[in-house]
Amino acid sequence: MTSAVLEHVPSALPRPGRTRPLAAVLAAVGLPMFMVTLDNLVVTTALPVIKSELGASLTDLQWFVNAYTLSFAALLLTAAALGDRLGRRRIFLAGIALFTLASAACALATEPWMLTAARAVQGAAGAAVMPLSLTLLAAAVPDRMRNAAVGIWGGISGLGIALGPVVGGAVADGLTWNWIFWLNVPVGLVAVPLAAVMLRESRGGSRRLDPVGLVLSSAGVLALVWGVVHGADDGWTSAGVLAAMAGGIALLGAFLAWERRAAAPMLPLRLFRSVPFSLVNAVSFTFSLGVFGSVFLLAQFFQVVQGLSALEAGMRTMPWTLAPMVVAPLAGLLLNRVGPRVLIATGQVLLAAALLWIALTVSVDVTYGGLVAPFLLAGVGMGLTFAPMTSTVLASVRTGEHGVASGTNNTLREIGVAMGVAVLASVFASYGDYGDPASFVDGLVPAVVVGSGVVALGAVLSMWLPRRPTL
Repeated sequence: MTSAVLEHVPSALPRPGRTRPLAAVLAAVGLPMFMVTLDNLVVTTALPVIKSELGASLTDLQWFVNAYTLSFAALLLTAAALGDRLGRRRIFLAGIALFTLASAACALATEPWMLTAARAVQGAAGAAVMPLSLTLLAAAVPDRMRNAAVGIWGGISGLGIALGPVVGGAVADGLTWNWIFWLNVPVGLVAVPLAAVMLRESRGGSRRLDPVGLVLSSAGVLALVWGVVHGADDGWTSAGVLAAMAGGIALLGAFLAWERRAAAPMLPLRLFRSVPFSLVNAVSFTFSLGVFGSVFLLAQFFQVVQGLSALEAGMRTMPWTLAPMVVAPLAGLLLNRVGPRVLIATGQVLLAAALLWIALTVSVDVTYGGLVAPFLLAGVGMGLTFAPMTSTVLASVRTGEHGVASGTNNTLREIGVAMGVAVLASVFASYGDYGDPASFVDGLVPAVVVGSGVVALGAVLSMWLPRRPTL
């Protein structure tokens, strides 16, 4: 995502002498972006509480997460294009306002379908906030300060991801789960006027939209995920599941055919002629699928199996979620010395090993001390992965294609998150359930083993990445 600004910055630089204070600009873009990244994982530790209070099923829990990630992924490229055409600040402000309203709708939900629908709107709004926040930041600061500003932006984003499970657990434990979403409302009410005052309007080149591509890709992924989510409950050979999966594959095939001939494709297939670009996107997909699918279930383990509160569960994930904040900057410093292949491959190997370690260790009566080391190892693996992946995406395409290449990578990564939750939850449902702690562990272990295997596949693929950055 960091690279998504580079294609559009030159046309939007502020006029000399009119630069806003860096702290104020960072607050204007960082506050709403923190809110969006926080909500990506904020529900994970609150899922058992929501399940109980809304009477939700495992399928509902998956959609509470997937509704957000799918709509976010589907609209990332479209939101960036709308910002280029209609005004980046205008779309950014609209995204914040819609996210705030959707958060209130989430808080007011009394049925699982209401929460799922509101989460989908949240994801759509987040797709406008996340990429445009970085574009607006890079355009608002002088050249000499841009790298530092983007680094701070990345730290804010990482902090949102790291604190998501903890904040969700603390709020669900100390108040009610609804306050996870109510907290966004005052933040949004402050963020809108702050961004309106501190950020200038800018536009990029007149990028054409690709509505046909958007509909085909979104419908295809949605149908495929729906089939996977319902496979364990309805039966993998049931008519509805087979129709959804076949329809999803057909729609995605039609999407690829359309993108080959579209005048302004949302996903330029020519980018995949670059072998490094194809490989790093494949690794991004397997990484997201294996890791975040596992996190979806592991975040619930401490509550369902060990009877801990939501806050206690969130605190126990911190070795995993906070380690990337320390390791990622170090990986960025080492990138030019050792190259992306070493860092990405090492990160994926550590992640695969950590997930397998967790699967072999977890049990009904496992102590937290037995899980700290693999959690920390997983966090280190994630930290080694982020910056080198972004650099490899950039290095694999021409400068003028940085924005769409970064957007493509982020889209595939978010789809990986949704597929990971769907696939690993289906594995869980095939072997276990929420009936009692032993049944939960029976399903958790094979699901995390599958997650480890998927990440291991990414580790193998990463061996063919470039040894050195080619920028």
